[in-house]
Amino acid sequence: MTLPIEPLQVNSLKSVCIARLEELILSGDLKVGERMPAERDLAARLGVSRPVLHEALVDLAAKGLVTINPRRGVVINDFRKSGSMAILSSLLTYHNGELDPRFVSSLFSMRLLVETETARLAAIHASAEQLQELQQIVQKELAADRSSISTLVALDFDFHLLVSIASENLAYPLILNSFKTVYTHFTSAFYQKTAGSAVVDEVHAWHQHLLAALESRDTQKSVDIMKTLLEHGEKLLGS
Repeated sequence: MTLPIEPLQVNSLKSVCIARLEELILSGDLKVGERMPAERDLAARLGVSRPVLHEALVDLAAKGLVTINPRRGVVINDFRKSGSMAILSSLLTYHNGELDPRFVSSLFSMRLLVETETARLAAIHASAEQLQELQQIVQKELAADRSSISTLVALDFDFHLLVSIASENLAYPLILNSFKTVYTHFTSAFYQKTAGSAVVDEVHAWHQHLLAALESRDTQKSVDIMKTLLEHGEKLLGS
């Protein structure tokens, strides 16, 4: 009998190499504008092959952390000027999953800006099918095990993602999806604090109120509810 079992996976040298280089850059040990050592020397110091190192550098370049110039070598970038959304997960990894206050504040400020707008637009553009899908998510939340963090996190993300899709702005769901790992990390931290408590019921009630506002095409109420929901989450995580 053939069993559907895949080989066990371990972190690749490339992944470890990427994590180490990101740590050196984000910590400031490798400074903005500084050139990295030559690939041959750097590979030897890291204990990896040059092809592995080069693949890691290509990954860092895609995130905006470095610029690879065949003649000038690899130069460290200021990620605030050249970084992409992909670096959010790197920042989280660099802090070992800890909720750095400045990082939390920055993320929630962005969410507040983007998601209040998705709520406003969804109140205008949401189709009957999308509203029905949101209703189905709300019903799943009401029936969910309040102690199952993974279930609560998945349903929460699905709700917010569908609101962004209903906005009919093609960029907003891509933004949410691009930092899903970070998004769900914070949501998981929220539900770890609140699982099984009345706070979970409050969140689900706000989802119901937001759905009602979307159904009634009330743009201002939709914005206000989304704002309250996000600010409540930020306050609880910061406490």
